Amino acid sequence: MALKNDHFTYRVTWSEDDKEYVGLCTEFPGLSWLDHSPESALKGIRDTVADVINDMKKNSEPIPEPVASRQYTGKFIVRVTPDVHKKLAIEAAESGVSLNRIVSAKLSR
Repeated sequence: MALKNDHFTYRVTWSEDDKEYVGLCTEFPGLSWLDHSPESALKGIRDTVADVINDMKKNSEPIPEPVASRQYTGKFIVRVTPDVHKKLAIEAAESGVSLNRIVSAKLSR
């Protein structure tokens, strides 16, 4: 399956240090593009990603999978202190729901 650079996750934000907009791509954290307008910054980072992908293809390097295309199970492990675990377990018991439901609700806020 061929990847298109427009399937990647792009973001434009203001850089106070540079006094310009900076275009970023989540899948390529080492790349950025500074420009005078948000539209130009987005175009710049998209063009840069396209150039990098072309180089990676020429060198038979693996291209990152777009975040939007990845499959997620909905499961991950979070380590907390025993005190936090106890507080959450008490809160779940007092609410009459599972520990998982309490944690999920807090994370989704």
